[in-house]
Amino acid sequence: MATMEAHFLDSLFLIFAGAAAAASIALFTRQPLLMSYIALGCLFGPHALGWVGDAKLLAEISEIGIIFLLFLLGLDLPLSKLRGMFGRTSIVAIVTCAAFFGIGYALMLAFGFSHSEAIITGIAVTFSSTIMGIKLLPTTVLHHRHVGEIVISLLLLQDFLAILALLYLASSADPSADLFSAMSLTVAALPIVAAAAFLGVRYALLPLIARFDAFEEFIFLIAVGWCLGIASLAEAIGLSFTIGGFIAGVALATSPIAQYIATSLRPLRDFFLVLFFFTVGAGLDPTLLLELAIPTLALTAALIATKPAIFAATLKLSGESTAASWEVGFRLGQASEFSLLVTFLAVSVGLMGEHAAHIVQGATVLTLVLSTYLVIFRYPSPIAVSARLRRD
Repeated sequence: MATMEAHFLDSLFLIFAGAAAAASIALFTRQPLLMSYIALGCLFGPHALGWVGDAKLLAEISEIGIIFLLFLLGLDLPLSKLRGMFGRTSIVAIVTCAAFFGIGYALMLAFGFSHSEAIITGIAVTFSSTIMGIKLLPTTVLHHRHVGEIVISLLLLQDFLAILALLYLASSADPSADLFSAMSLTVAALPIVAAAAFLGVRYALLPLIARFDAFEEFIFLIAVGWCLGIASLAEAIGLSFTIGGFIAGVALATSPIAQYIATSLRPLRDFFLVLFFFTVGAGLDPTLLLELAIPTLALTAALIATKPAIFAATLKLSGESTAASWEVGFRLGQASEFSLLVTFLAVSVGLMGEHAAHIVQGATVLTLVLSTYLVIFRYPSPIAVSARLRRD
């Protein structure tokens, strides 16, 4: 046990000391910080120097950062704002997901991969990155503007579709599993978690906060416990940790202390997100990626070229302005962290080989990098290179 703990602490030291050095270089060279964490993971991970080998454990820990990210997002979006969001964007989400699926499916078939690998690729590239999409939103500006609302609602709808896709993959590992029943339970679970969250806030959380709001440590602890508790409840009954975290935030958004909680939890969220992006880089095998460079670059180019345009065209048809449609398209013009999860699960159940999985994983990382540059040089964001576009 002591050896395992020492190994884990050594890994944390290497990651965060290295991240500080890489971030310094990125700032001097005017590069996005998130990309430096991915590059560091490639360098320190098991496929290069091998200094941090337990990437799986770090990936599990880093998922907490995604939960906090969605929790903080929910704190900025009370229920009154959400009521009209999904109706306006549900058709856009379905149409764009179908288009992206077709692009990934057709491209992998063209490169000679199997039907099942093409299907998994189509599913994987359907989604946009929740982490990147929200991380690049100015948290005090766009969350309260129309563009931010469109981005957020599309990402959340995609997250829900991603859960259904993961259920499909999980059922493939067990031929006796009833996929329709599993999906029905997922749909039914959403109002159950929402009801539990709103009742818990009204009858437990708000009275406690009102009584002990002078104790900052207590407010911090109860916010963390509430976020992770609802996230665990959501996961236990068929949803995901991230959707549970978002519901926990929305339920608490009406509290007058919501903005204080959001501010106090941001450093904790950033700690886990550094781990997440490090593990993304650590999972890449540079040697195998070089062997598969042509299909990887082809998939990357197809996604970067088509995702913004398809989002923009669909949003314009739904009545959005041209400027808003293109901004949303560029902000969502990448593959997702769900792409990495989908390929990992598909490989584990035998639906996808390592070569096809590495193509999707490599394209996912490249689209995250390229999409970030496209956004930070065009639109306001917390990590924009230009001071004129930098917003937080």
